[in-house]
Amino acid sequence: MVAVAPDRRKRAQRDLGLEQLLAARHARERRLRRRRRSVLSIVALVVAALVVLALAAGAIFGHTILDSQCSLKDLRPLSLGSNSFLYTSTHVRLGVVPSVTNRQPIPLKQMSPWLWKATVAIEDERFFQHDALDPWGIARALVKDVTSGQAEQGASTLTQQLVRNLYIGNQEKTITRKIKEACLADKEFTRMEDRYGNEARHRILAAYLNQVFYGRFAYGVEAASRTYFSRPSSQLNLAQAALLAGLPQAPTTYNPFENPKGALARRTEVLQAMLKNGYISHWQFKKSRNTRLGLKPGRLYTQLKQPNFFGWATDELRSRYGKAQVERGGLKVTTTLDPRLQALALQAARSVLHTSTDPATAIVSIDPRNGAVKAMVSYLPNGRHLDFNLATDSHRSTGSAFKPITLATALDEGASLNSSFYGPPELYITDPQCATAGTYNNYWDVHNSGDESAGQTNLIGATAGSVNTIFAQLISLAGVSRVQQMAHWMGIETKDPKYFPKVCAITLGSVGFNPLELTDVYATIASGGIHHAPQAFRTVEGPNGKVLGQISTTGNEVLAPNIAAELQYAMEQVITSGTGTAANIGRPAAGKTGTAENYQDAWFCGFVPQLATCVWVGYPQGEIPLLNIEGVGTVFGGTLPANIWRDYMAPAVAPWPVKGLPGTMGVPMPVFGGSYWSGSGTYQPVYTPTYPTYPTTPTTPTPPPPPPHDEHGHGH
Repeated sequence: MVAVAPDRRKRAQRDLGLEQLLAARHARERRLRRRRRSVLSIVALVVAALVVLALAAGAIFGHTILDSQCSLKDLRPLSLGSNSFLYTSTHVRLGVVPSVTNRQPIPLKQMSPWLWKATVAIEDERFFQHDALDPWGIARALVKDVTSGQAEQGASTLTQQLVRNLYIGNQEKTITRKIKEACLADKEFTRMEDRYGNEARHRILAAYLNQVFYGRFAYGVEAASRTYFSRPSSQLNLAQAALLAGLPQAPTTYNPFENPKGALARRTEVLQAMLKNGYISHWQFKKSRNTRLGLKPGRLYTQLKQPNFFGWATDELRSRYGKAQVERGGLKVTTTLDPRLQALALQAARSVLHTSTDPATAIVSIDPRNGAVKAMVSYLPNGRHLDFNLATDSHRSTGSAFKPITLATALDEGASLNSSFYGPPELYITDPQCATAGTYNNYWDVHNSGDESAGQTNLIGATAGSVNTIFAQLISLAGVSRVQQMAHWMGIETKDPKYFPKVCAITLGSVGFNPLELTDVYATIASGGIHHAPQAFRTVEGPNGKVLGQISTTGNEVLAPNIAAELQYAMEQVITSGTGTAANIGRPAAGKTGTAENYQDAWFCGFVPQLATCVWVGYPQGEIPLLNIEGVGTVFGGTLPANIWRDYMAPAVAPWPVKGLPGTMGVPMPVFGGSYWSGSGTYQPVYTPTYPTYPTTPTTPTPPPPPPHDEHGHGH
């Protein structure tokens, strides 16, 4: 036997006593916790009973106390926004203009019945038994929260959640917010019941399903169905509806794309709730529980048809109705785009430019009678993609396609198509407003195409033959400022001097315009001198179906009818006997060719009374000469652009009645005057003109001959 030292024995006794003391203390604490939980449970039950009695009393005595806490009249519904949809003139959807949120409200009858059943089962199982508030639900949640010591279970009814989304917006869990929410829910329910009677609950349910957030920017079941399954909500099956119904509680947590396991578990909870409430059978529960998620990310809100026109129309929508209105959304927009013409334009472009290395083309068509944009194509061979719209965003030299603007200005100032000019191969313009740095005496040196002489000819012949040296004299007589002003009146919106400088060379195309604005100019001529701004929309309807706007037929007269008739007549000769004979479509039509310096841009613009169209051909990446393309050695406006214009316009106008231009089919010829400019040397009118005296007249040069080509010397 081993003796134990007295110190060690005393130390062991002390340790044993300490352990016993700690054990006794822990036991007392456990008894206290159990007693506290029991007390809390009793208190919770008492409070719950009081809450139920209070709410019942409130229901019996007309909600007097609750109603005093809020007023619907003082609140405006929060703008959740909804997408706007754009359609062609034949009601084919072009695309979606997204609001701040993706939302597409629909009535309850257009939703799958599984959606509302799943939603009621998981969110508010007594929805069809209680009014705005659920006393038993509040009591049940209160007991759960009190006994657990934290907020674990919500008690908001669908009506409360609806008013929270509609009027409150914040999710902060405070007593003040809960009281306000309950008050507003009570008022909203009463309002709906007074208005719809027995249909009130269905209306509330539909409103909730159209407002609630389902994640991934989708508000409302239709947007959610399109986002997660690429189908309308009416086509959702039980499993899909259960998945969506489970998302509003925690859209990020249960996002099926990011957390498929969590989404499946949540879907099972919804299916269990549906089974418990008698919405589905055990067999349906098992089958749906074992169904895969079957996600198919939607493209409805990102997929676009005719993206160039759609982008321009969207910009127009914001410009006309404001950014805020478009962000709120809910607009239904029927555009002016004609799918038949759009398809024909694309087909014509492909028929001429079909090699992958070919240049691009842009085609724009406008109805001269109202400015409606009927077609807008930006085409690059072999499907190459551009990040900008050639039809509206480019700035390209127009070449001689600008000349009708100069002619219109001169005619407006009193000149006549019978005015006779001499068109030498080369001409120095001594007018100070045409001064050009770096040339002899800063004179403007102008050449005809191929340095050919046009001889003595009137403005009809000068237009048909696109005679540069005559149009140089014409802008000197008319004045650069007046020509620029006329250009703006007729439809040119470009004001940047980089693209529209105040120089005489603009008459030969020393500008940077886009096809849309140049088509607008030709539409003004086709309309008889009435300018209509390009219009993208036939009708615009607001979220409630109210028409906010529609196409206007009102325009501004910028040219007298007789002047417009003279322009039409002169431009008709371009197609019948001038530089644009390749554009002949077998019916009365008028137009003008345009070729930029060094052949980097080529145009043909023309019209019949019902449709004006411009075709541009060029390389979008830079000012690259158009050489050796599809068998054409040097591309002028009268070659490939005229071919595309003809191949498009001939079938485009075929279904329409043939209408004449001045001098054809009974349309009277314009009455011409008789001014005259003599041959080479100094040009002076032999009569007193009816318009103001102009600056120094042009003279032929006496210095040594300049280089063979200079500023925009191609002319066609």
